[in-house]
Amino acid sequence: MRPSGILHFLRSEVLVGEHEVFHRTFQEALVGTCQSVLDVGCGFNSPLRRFSHLIPRTVGVDGYEQAIARSREAGIHTEYHRMDLLEVGKHFAPKSFDGVIAIDVIEHFDKPDGYRLLEMLEALARKRVILFTPNGFLPQDEWDGNVHQVHRSGWEVYDFELRGYRVIGMSGWKPLRGEHALPRIRPYWLGGLVSRLTEPFATRFPRHAFALMAIRDMEAT
Repeated sequence: MRPSGILHFLRSEVLVGEHEVFHRTFQEALVGTCQSVLDVGCGFNSPLRRFSHLIPRTVGVDGYEQAIARSREAGIHTEYHRMDLLEVGKHFAPKSFDGVIAIDVIEHFDKPDGYRLLEMLEALARKRVILFTPNGFLPQDEWDGNVHQVHRSGWEVYDFELRGYRVIGMSGWKPLRGEHALPRIRPYWLGGLVSRLTEPFATRFPRHAFALMAIRDMEAT
């Protein structure tokens, strides 16, 4: 690799901020492709916040009222609905959004309900479905007063690939992070740096990554 190529590689994949690879990949998958996005389980701080102004219609759905209130106050979405996430398919017509996303959501359901969620997301999307979840089961109890934060299932690369998703590894090598994606190495700044150094490897070999981004192009299927 030429020196200029090495420098570009370092700048784009190693010398980046915390979770920057996730945010960049996420934005590239939606902006310019989707004019409407349904954010299922939007929470109070959806990663759409960085670029929701670039998408004409974004709809946030969550079952936790305080999360919706905080998200609305931040002005992340153009529209909000509070409901059971497994009932979203009854509220919106099939193929009513270009993009449908569920970020850090599917692991909060047991496996059968998780598959029901996947089927619902796919039925609602015209162009693209995007999920983000830990790689395998990651224990987590309720926090921030929200009982829905408990993790109930773990999802592997093959769970998504068998349904036609392409899977990208995220957040570095799996052993380097723990609950809430916090670095296991202390101090945190050092642990975060070590994790980021492994992101190019994890991105290309998602089975060894801490987290997974799964993208399905509905038009292609």
